[in-house]
Amino acid sequence: MNYYIVIPSHNEEQFIGLTLESLVNQTVLPKKVVVVNDNSTDQTGAIVEGYAKEYSWITLVNKTSDAAHMPGSKVIQAFHKGLETLDEEYDLMVKADADLIFPNNYFETIIAHFQSDDRIGMAGGFAYIEKQRDWILENLTDKDHIRGAFKAYRKACFQEIGGLKPAMGWDTVDELLCKFYNWKVVTDASLHVKHLKPTGANYNKTARYKQGEAFYSLGYGFVITAIASAKLAMMKKKPFLFIDYIMGFWKAKWSKKPLLVNKEQAQFIRNYRLKKMKEKLF
Repeated sequence: MNYYIVIPSHNEEQFIGLTLESLVNQTVLPKKVVVVNDNSTDQTGAIVEGYAKEYSWITLVNKTSDAAHMPGSKVIQAFHKGLETLDEEYDLMVKADADLIFPNNYFETIIAHFQSDDRIGMAGGFAYIEKQRDWILENLTDKDHIRGAFKAYRKACFQEIGGLKPAMGWDTVDELLCKFYNWKVVTDASLHVKHLKPTGANYNKTARYKQGEAFYSLGYGFVITAIASAKLAMMKKKPFLFIDYIMGFWKAKWSKKPLLVNKEQAQFIRNYRLKKMKEKLF
């Protein structure tokens, strides 16, 4: 199976070389890798160019945008910029961050999952962060969720869900739409991806409100949003984030922000979320 990777990057000179090195060392190499240099003011572009000269399947695309780091929209706009440069001769599409180290067998294992069942629409491993010289699970999500830092999609699934939405919540709505269209989402706990920069390290207050907006735009409704907000705030060990998330939800509702899903999909998502919550309680 051929796989293409698009890597949005902004000021990642410290990490992008490590990410590309881990791709160069894969047991099954990608067919194409596009790194989108999104308004970087450091040596990110130069480092990628060095790899592109050595490996014909790596290319650099430069993009100009607002320097402010906002979760969701900025990174997916950069992803789309990279996607525009690619043909459709792929079996798997991968969106990856520029601060990762993949184990050498990562994509060989991911491909094996997709080959094992043609209804698998998405697959991925787990993110690990370094704490006190030890690599530990970055435990921000359920074990059946694939982190936005490394998403692999079967082509038919990627097309049916309409690609990736340029808004915060893109890496949740993709999986929910997978389930809506009866695709399977597979996670592999044996695949430990080193995440070199903790999630949300650069987010400001406005960005934190965005999480609540995302819950609204996914069609969660207030009750599910309140539960999800409390859970996420506790997982991040920052209980006051709950207030930011709820404020973001109400701001989105009052401004009548458009949803990322249609009415039928929103109803499916609420039912699915409530079912999952009941399973955990009983």
